[in-house]
Amino acid sequence: MPVRKAIVTAAIGLHARPAAVFVRAVTETGLPVTISKAGIDAVDARSLLEVMTADFDCGCEVELGVTEAALPAGRSVVEAESALLGLAELLESQKAG
Repeated sequence: MPVRKAIVTAAIGLHARPAAVFVRAVTETGLPVTISKAGIDAVDARSLLEVMTADFDCGCEVELGVTEAALPAGRSVVEAESALLGLAELLESQKAG
C-alpha cells in the first residue's frame, strides 16, 4: 500500500478552507485516498465532512494512503505514490499562521 506521512501546517488544521482545498486536490487525483493519524481511524480523504470531523489539527502528523486493491483499473502504484507525494506537499505548504 502506498503511504506518505505529512504534517498539517494550516493554522486552523484541516477545517473550512484548508480542508476544502485538500479534498478538492484528492478528488482530482481520481484515487481512493485515505487520511489518518495516531488514535484516529482512516477516513476517506475525498469526503469533506469526514476530513473536517476527524480533528486533524495544525502540527499533527497524518498518514495518507491508497490500498493497492482499491486502485482504479489502469492506475499504477507509482501513480498513487506520486499523487500522495503531491498531496503531502500541499498539506505541508498551507500557511501555518
